[in-house]
Amino acid sequence: MTDLDFRQDGYAPAGPHTTNLADILERVLDKGIVIAGDIKIDLLDIELLTIRLRLFVASVDTAKKAGIDWWETDPALSSHAARNALQDENRELRARLEALESQTADAHEPQASETKPSSRR
Repeated sequence: MTDLDFRQDGYAPAGPHTTNLADILERVLDKGIVIAGDIKIDLLDIELLTIRLRLFVASVDTAKKAGIDWWETDPALSSHAARNALQDENRELRARLEALESQTADAHEPQASETKPSSRR
């Protein structure tokens, strides 16, 4: 039997370059991808609802390079941010309480013009 070689010049035939899911995911996370879209619901030329969607898919490092780090300051997502938010709220409440206590203390102090004259018999 004879083997037939249909290749020209010994090169393999050019076909589609295949990549697996891991390569695609690595590329997307490394570079980042933005998906944007708007959904509008109109009835008789009256806009009832508009939903604007913006999705940025990237690795944490890529997002930080783009200036996006909201997960670090969101108390629902970061225990450090939650602790800071709780401390800030506590500090604010203490200041408000102190202000209220000083107002009530000022209101209850007898003033010189309000003192009752002594009654002599």
